[in-house]
Amino acid sequence: QVQLVESGGGLAQPGGSLRLSCVASGFTFGNYAKTWVRQVPGKGVEWVSGISSDVRVTYYTGAEKGRFTISRDNAKNTVYLEMNHLKPEDTGLYFCAKHLTSSIAGGMDTWGSGTLVTISS
Repeated sequence: QVQLVESGGGLAQPGGSLRLSCVASGFTFGNYAKTWVRQVPGKGVEWVSGISSDVRVTYYTGAEKGRFTISRDNAKNTVYLEMNHLKPEDTGLYFCAKHLTSSIAGGMDTWGSGTLVTISS
């Protein structure tokens, strides 16, 4: 059974940091690209960051570039999202997703249940 389980969310102050983790099981983790998306009430789902299977390609949306870092440890079946200099607008339910291929250009077919990030003073 393909499964993704996120963790690491919580309450942080503006300017603070959080590290999200997503542990995968049920498939060959290293063969597929991974992505973090965010669901924000009233704004829908936003693509935050993606990483190819070989780590050569990473992608960030404009607002997160320079503040967030995506990485993966294929030996631990885990993808991470390091978030620094957090802003209130980073608040949302963060999901990790598995792509259909090794490239982040491909579609996604599996999502975790999410971890909630709240940025507030």
